[in-house]
Amino acid sequence: MPANKKISIISAALAAMALSACSSTPPTQFYTLATSPAAAVSTAGNATQPVFIEVLPVAVPERLARPQIVVRNDATRVDVLETERWSSPFNNELRDALANGVSRRLGAIDVSRSGRPADGVSYRIAVELRDLDAVRNGQVQAAFGWTITRSDDRKTAVCRLSVAEAVGGGAVADVVTAMQKVADRAAEVIAANVRGLQAGQGQCVP
Repeated sequence: MPANKKISIISAALAAMALSACSSTPPTQFYTLATSPAAAVSTAGNATQPVFIEVLPVAVPERLARPQIVVRNDATRVDVLETERWSSPFNNELRDALANGVSRRLGAIDVSRSGRPADGVSYRIAVELRDLDAVRNGQVQAAFGWTITRSDDRKTAVCRLSVAEAVGGGAVADVVTAMQKVADRAAEVIAANVRGLQAGQGQCVP
């Protein structure tokens, strides 16, 4: 067999193998921490003055500051899921979920990206996710800390929350659902703390 024909056959075989490998790679799935509009529940009061909040970028552990979803495998190992990803890096997803959740509950205007109003009181919220573990068929455990500062009198509340939510199954979607509940619970407590500062109280609401 001529050498050039052998090379053509080998090249064709390699190309076929490459195509087969590509076709066997599962497609990337994207998830979000944002809840659907149907799940949004507003508990805003009838205040005539608008409430302004400013949610700063959320600090998260370095292993979580990535678009890939991270789940705990055992006591010493975590899995970084390359084909199961957040729609943006996790710290951005969490900030947006918390800002949306607090805004819904207070009927507030999020001025994080537009700038604080000069003639209105705003509440600056700085959140740190201190720890988070997600286990399939187990639970999501998270520890948060945050400060809320009024723009007029600089009164500040320093708060923290530990929360756990059961994971309903072994699918990544089950883990994401539990994480959504964790973020929503944190937003609920942060909103209650903002109400406390509105009433002139500095203590946290558990």
